[in-house]
Amino acid sequence: MDTYKQFAQIYDELINEDINYEKWSNIIIDEVDNNGIGKIDYLDLACGTGNLTIEIAEKFRNIWAVDLSEDMLMEAYDKLKSKGIKAKLVCQNICQLNLNKQFDLITCSLDSINYIINDNDIKNLFLNIANHLKPNGIFVFDINSYYKLTEILGNNTFNYDNDEVVYIWENNIENDILEMYLTFFVKNERDNIYKRFDEEHIERAYKEEYIEKLIMDSGLVILNKIDNYEPKCINEKTERIVYFVKKI
Repeated sequence: MDTYKQFAQIYDELINEDINYEKWSNIIIDEVDNNGIGKIDYLDLACGTGNLTIEIAEKFRNIWAVDLSEDMLMEAYDKLKSKGIKAKLVCQNICQLNLNKQFDLITCSLDSINYIINDNDIKNLFLNIANHLKPNGIFVFDINSYYKLTEILGNNTFNYDNDEVVYIWENNIENDILEMYLTFFVKNERDNIYKRFDEEHIERAYKEEYIEKLIMDSGLVILNKIDNYEPKCINEKTERIVYFVKKI
C-alpha cells in the first residue's frame, strides 16, 4: 500500500487548514527550555512534508528528519531547502529506527503513532527512541485518542470540497482498528479536469494505560500530557493527547 504517495502533493493544502505548526513548536520549545535541554540535535520522526521540522529547526544546530514515504521526504527537502535549512533526511521505518546518534529532542506528531498497528512494532519504537535520546533528552508525541477514533471517526463518512480538491472519506472500525478509505478528486490547473486517486489508511485506537506502560517499560518517564498542544489537562473527550516524556 503506497500510503501518502499521491497524497504528498496535496497534503499541506489540506492539513494546514487545521494545524498551527508554529503554535505546536512553541509549546514544544517551552518544554525544552523549562527542562534545561540543550538545543543541539533534533530529530523529527514521521516528518511528512517537514512542517513541524521547519518550525523547530530554527532553534537547533543539527536537524534530522525520518519518514517512510520517499514522496513526503521529497516535499520536505524542497521546503527545507527553500528556507535555507540544512537537514539530514532519512527514509526509514521509525519502528526500526537506527541512526547511530542521540538527540536532545525527538518529535513524532500528527498521530503517526496510531499508524503503528503491531504490538511488537510499537514496543520497538519506544525502545529505539530511548536509545536515540541523550540523557535527559525529551520525546514529544501525540496520538489520536481512543475516544476520537472509536466515537468520532469510527464507522462514519466525511466529505470535503474547496473547488480545487474534493474527497470522500469512509471509515470502518473493528477491534480498535480503524480503516479509512479516501477517494480524492484533484483539479488540474491546466485543463480544469479532476484526477481521481484513492488512499487507504489504517490507525489503531490506543488506550492511555497501554501507551503509558510502553513508555515506562522503555525506561522513559512522563513529564506531562496535554490536550491538543494547549496548556490544559486532557479529559474524556480530548481528541489529541500530547505526551512529553524524558530519558533519565
